[in-house]
Amino acid sequence: MRTFAIKADRFVLPGATMQGGYLAVEDGKFGTWSAEAPEGVEVRDLTGCVVGPGLVDTHIHGFFGHATTDRTAESINASSAELARRGTTAWLPTTFTESVDQLVDSCAAIAAADEGRGEDFLGARIAGIYLEGPFFTGAHVGAQNPAYLIDPSVELFDRWQEAADGRIVKSALAAERYGACAYCAALAARGVVTAIGHSDAHYDEALAAVNAGATCFVHTYNGQRGLHHRDPGVTGTAMTTNGTYAEVICDGRHVVPAAIKALVDAKGWDHTVLITDCLGCGGLPDGDYMSGGLPVVLRDGLCYLRNEDGTTGSIAGSVLTLAQGVKNMVDWQIVTAEQAIRMASEVAARSARVDDRFGKILPGRDADLTVFNADMTLATTFVGGVEVQ
Repeated sequence: MRTFAIKADRFVLPGATMQGGYLAVEDGKFGTWSAEAPEGVEVRDLTGCVVGPGLVDTHIHGFFGHATTDRTAESINASSAELARRGTTAWLPTTFTESVDQLVDSCAAIAAADEGRGEDFLGARIAGIYLEGPFFTGAHVGAQNPAYLIDPSVELFDRWQEAADGRIVKSALAAERYGACAYCAALAARGVVTAIGHSDAHYDEALAAVNAGATCFVHTYNGQRGLHHRDPGVTGTAMTTNGTYAEVICDGRHVVPAAIKALVDAKGWDHTVLITDCLGCGGLPDGDYMSGGLPVVLRDGLCYLRNEDGTTGSIAGSVLTLAQGVKNMVDWQIVTAEQAIRMASEVAARSARVDDRFGKILPGRDADLTVFNADMTLATTFVGGVEVQ
């Protein structure tokens, strides 16, 4: 693999966004940024573009007709390939609320996909596994299957972690369920993030989980007890707790831009994580699909649960791409382009504790890049220094 340098208008680097200059890529790894062109190397001219770290989606179930519920390595890899074409260079394949044995198989399939990739595989990297469920409440079950809701169990987590060969980095739960605080403490001791979501917890219950070790909030506003002036609920806990991270689905449909602005103003952009919560039908045309074992309808850029009588019900999930979410945040004038890129890369990776490998342009790391045009549309993606076509 050759050494080359990328020329662009701006580079979102760990210390600051640098204006102009050149970023070296050496045998698939990042080199250093310099103001002047390095001598004797090819220059890839991306004038007019903003170059940022590869985007990291920390809450996403699948893409382009494939999802974690397929329980095959081939499906995970197919999603990865299509995600890279759309600007996402790393993701946490996210499970649903399913049976214990089904989750064992899902974790094993994700691990097999990660282990079986050759050096020439060109797709989004598996940064870890996110268990969204099954430790939720029926009051905010959303598009999770209520038949499999159970109390948090460290023993079950260990079983899933064994199937995943240690790849689970994040696990969600409702803070009011029996054993929630003990679960948060046990996973914190293992270095695994616990996230509060699909929860009807009061503020004091959610705060107790944070004090026990929970550090993240699942798709803030959605699937949780909302903000009320006599009970701030889960949303209020997300807005006010020190050092925690708040996910937000940035499609403008799950949460309207004004509410996203309120969250960012309260939390700070550096602790607000842009996610997609994309379902397996992301990237596909309108129609009927299955998601997490439940029938859904994709219509006009949003997924809805299908009721037994054939009518459409509540929102089931998004079909957003993270690159589009970054553009949305800039178009809505909630944050700057630099901040939006960091919220979907650096901040996201830090929230899932995978920032030792992902989310920053640092010498020696894999040269994973997401490149935006001046209007923040996606220009191109690089994975390991190779441009994704």
